[in-house]
Amino acid sequence: MIVMKFGGTSVEDAAAIRQVAEIVRGRAGCDPVVVVSAMARVTDTLLAVARTARERKFDEASGLIDELGERHIAAARDLLPNPEADRVGAQIRDLSAELENLARSVATLGELTGRSQDAITSFGERLSSIIVAATLSARGVATEMVDSRGFIITDDQFTSAAPDMPETRSRTRSALAGIIERGAVPVAQGFIGSTREGVTTTIGRGGSDYTAAIIGAALGASAIEIWTDVDGLMTVDPRLIPEARRIRVISFAEAAELSYFGAKVLHPSTVLPAVERGIPVHIYNTRNPSCEGTLIVAVPPPSRDLIKAIAFKRGVTVVNITSTRMLLAHGFLRAIFSVFERHQTSVDVVTTSEVSVSITLDSTERLGAIASDLEAIGEVTIDRGKAIVCVVGDNLKFTPGVAARLFQAIAQTNVNMISQGASEINLTFVIDERDVEPVVRSLHEAFFAKVDPETFG
Repeated sequence: MIVMKFGGTSVEDAAAIRQVAEIVRGRAGCDPVVVVSAMARVTDTLLAVARTARERKFDEASGLIDELGERHIAAARDLLPNPEADRVGAQIRDLSAELENLARSVATLGELTGRSQDAITSFGERLSSIIVAATLSARGVATEMVDSRGFIITDDQFTSAAPDMPETRSRTRSALAGIIERGAVPVAQGFIGSTREGVTTTIGRGGSDYTAAIIGAALGASAIEIWTDVDGLMTVDPRLIPEARRIRVISFAEAAELSYFGAKVLHPSTVLPAVERGIPVHIYNTRNPSCEGTLIVAVPPPSRDLIKAIAFKRGVTVVNITSTRMLLAHGFLRAIFSVFERHQTSVDVVTTSEVSVSITLDSTERLGAIASDLEAIGEVTIDRGKAIVCVVGDNLKFTPGVAARLFQAIAQTNVNMISQGASEINLTFVIDERDVEPVVRSLHEAFFAKVDPETFG
C-alpha cells in the first residue's frame, strides 16, 4: 500500500487533474491512498474571503466565493460527462453556500477567530477532493471519498493544530483499511482535521504533506509519494542557480534540515511520522512523471560527495544581547530564552560568548516587545537585512577541512554568525541579504562542479 499526495499545482485545473488520474491509474496495483491539496491559490483566496468578511465587506467576500465556485464547476464540466458533471456541480454549489453562510457570520460579528478561519480555509481541500474522486471514478478507478476530519484528530490550536497521534492512528485504520481491502482507492483531504468534538481544524500551511505521512505511518505504507511541480529536491534553488542538480537520494535528517532552512518542496514535519516507521518518501513531478525524483530514506547509500545541498533563508533579523553583569553568572541564557518563549517566537541560529548572545529570527511580529523585555537583561542591538545560508551533508561535523574549504570559497564575504556542532549534518552561517546570490553561487561552484552520479541526477 502506498500514499500519494498531490499538491496544489498538481490539481490546479482540469488538465492537471486529468494527469493526476492517469498517474493514480498507473499505481492501481499498489493499493494507493490519495491525499489532495486545494487547487493552486485557492487557500490564499479563502484567506482573503476571511479577511474581507472580518472587515464587514460581505459583498466582496461573496464575490470571491462565487469565483471559486465557478472555477471548480468549470473544471468538473471539463473532466466529467453528464450527468456526473451536474451531480458534482451541485455538491460544489452546496459547499459554496455553506462557505457563504460562514462568511456572513464573520461579517455580521466583524470578528475572525482561529476557529472561523480554519472552517473557511478547509473548503479548498473539500472542493478539490470532490472533483479528483469523481474524475478517478469516471476513468474506471474504484474510488471512495473520505472526510479527513473524521480521522485526523487534533487539539484545538486553530490554524496550526497538532494531531493526537494515538487517536488519529486508530481512526485512520478504521476509516481506510476496509476501503483498501475492498480494492477501492480512498481519496482524502490534506491539511484539515477536527477536534474530538468534531470542530474543523487545520494543521498549518503545507500540512497536506504531513497528512500524507500521518496516514502512511498509521497504515504501515510501503512508501509515501509527494507529487509536486518540480523533479525533486535540488542541490540549491534552481531559480537562483539554474545549474542546480537533482538529488537522487538523501537522508530524512538532511531533508528535514533543508526544508526548515528554505527548501519549499517538502513540509518540515512531513518526515517525522515516516522516520518513526522507516517509510521511504519519494518526491515526484506531476508534470514529468517519468523522472525518478528524489528518494528520502533513513540511511542513504554512501556518497562520494560530502555536501548534498545548500539552502538559504532571506528576511532574517539578528538580535544581539550583551551584558557584562552576566559574566560567569548563572541563568543568563535561561533569562534570554524565557523572553522568546513568553512571546511565542522561535529562533533559528544562536551563537554565544561569556557576555553576549546573538539570535536570528525570521518573524519580527513581536520584535518590539521582545527587545523591550531583553533590555532588562542587557544592551540590545538589532541588525536587519540578513540571511541564513545552510550547507547540508552527511557527517559534516566529523569531516576535517570542510569549514576551511567552505569559507575559502566565500573569502570575500563578511560572515556575521557561524553555527556548527549542534548538528552533525549542517553548517550554518549568517550574511548580509544582498550577498546571498554570490555566496550561494560560489559555494555551488566549489562543491558541485563534479558530482557522484549515484547521488545526483
